[in-house]
Amino acid sequence: MNIEQFMQGYKAAWEQRDESLFCALFAADGEYHNTPFAVQRGHAQLAAYWQRVRLQEEVEVRYDILAATPAGGIAHWHVTYQVASEELFQIWATSTGTSLVARKPGDPLPRMVLDGVLKAEFADGLCTRADIWWHSVPMPG
Repeated sequence: MNIEQFMQGYKAAWEQRDESLFCALFAADGEYHNTPFAVQRGHAQLAAYWQRVRLQEEVEVRYDILAATPAGGIAHWHVTYQVASEELFQIWATSTGTSLVARKPGDPLPRMVLDGVLKAEFADGLCTRADIWWHSVPMPG
């Protein structure tokens, strides 16, 4: 596996909202650091984390490879999706540490924009560690 193959799989797993595709990118004890302070290790934790993408609709993922080596790489990624549930909106608001969007009950849920960088390490054809740094905001109306 190289960074291009990994990002193709990452895109497919996110757009198809499929935790099995996501887990297939990683070694059995592979790590996904979705923030610098949180890690999911092993397929069970990876699958449990990836379940949250099921609360996203109309997911669109784009990426550019910034650096590639035989053992890893770095990519810039950009994602948009429609928040599909109040639960997901609350997860997002909590993860950003703010209630940035003032919403009243019954207000439509926002379309989100995420922008980030992913650094991946590979061994034996699978990802052993992926770190992401990202930020998200509601898409401007």
